[in-house]
Amino acid sequence: MGRDDFERERQAMVAEQLIARGVRDERVLAAFRRVPRHLFVPPEYCAIAYADQPLPIGHGATISQPYVVARMTELLGAEPGDRVLEVGTGSGYQAAILGALGLEVYSVEVVPALERRARELLARLNFDTVHIRLGDGKSGWPEPSPFAGVLLTAAPETIPPTLVDQLAVGGRLVGPEGRTHQNLILIEKTPAGIRRTTIFPVAFVPLR
Repeated sequence: MGRDDFERERQAMVAEQLIARGVRDERVLAAFRRVPRHLFVPPEYCAIAYADQPLPIGHGATISQPYVVARMTELLGAEPGDRVLEVGTGSGYQAAILGALGLEVYSVEVVPALERRARELLARLNFDTVHIRLGDGKSGWPEPSPFAGVLLTAAPETIPPTLVDQLAVGGRLVGPEGRTHQNLILIEKTPAGIRRTTIFPVAFVPLR
């Protein structure tokens, strides 16, 4: 499949899976039009890289459904230049979307093979503002904190307090929570305290 085929598929994905379902942030839509999702999936799934579904990427991990990635990115509400933390680099696709938005991204991955592959791919695609390291995502990345946003791409049983602690006042945390039944959770850290909102049911791999 040539580059033009993927360009058409990417545009169709944005129109049919994102805009049609209510994703409105033009910067988020532009990032999805720019990032070549087919490079973030194993070669055997390349032909369906833009399908409306999650796909396996090995090591018990997946690349999330495009709509879910878009909604989470939109909910994060980060502005260009903001520092954000991603817990669970996985394929590197979510980190690339955040990088395409002009964010300074700090992403933590626990699986060495995934961390290495994502780091090499993002470097090849010149995402210079995305920093990846191997580690336990529950511990976050304390050194560059506090973050304007925290995004989880795997589900803990409950959102780790450590990650909320690394969120700046005025910042937002977006991620799945739960084991058997999961929901996407938005946590806002306000001067008056923490505000939690349940967004919709989801199905993510467990946070390791």
